[in-house]
Amino acid sequence: MDFQEMSVIEEQSTTEGPHRKESGKRGRKPGRKSGDKVDMKAKLERSRQSARECRARKKLRYQYLEELVADREKAVFALRKELEKFQVWAKEIDEGRVPEDIQTILEDVGALKKEK
Repeated sequence: MDFQEMSVIEEQSTTEGPHRKESGKRGRKPGRKSGDKVDMKAKLERSRQSARECRARKKLRYQYLEELVADREKAVFALRKELEKFQVWAKEIDEGRVPEDIQTILEDVGALKKEK
C-alpha cells in the first residue's frame, strides 16, 4: 500500500461513525491497583468534605427562605390590619358618620391644596 491508499482508508474509518476513546470507558482502568488505600482515603475525605459543604449550603438556604417567609407574613398581617381599618371606616361612612381619621386626612389634604 502506498501513502494515498492509506490516507483514504483512514478518512473512511474516521467518518463512518462515532468511535469511543479508550479513556472514555467506564469501569476499572487497566494498570491501576485496586489496593490504593491512600487514594481511596483521599477520595473518601473529599466526599465527606463535599457533603459537609452541601449541608452547610442547604442550611443557609433554609435560613434565607425562613426569613423571607417571616417578612412576607409580617407584610400580610400589616395589610390585614389596614384592610380591617378601611372596613370600619366604610361602615361608619355608610352609617352617615365621618371617621375622625378620615376627617384629619381630609383637613391635611385641604391645607395642602390651599397652599398651592
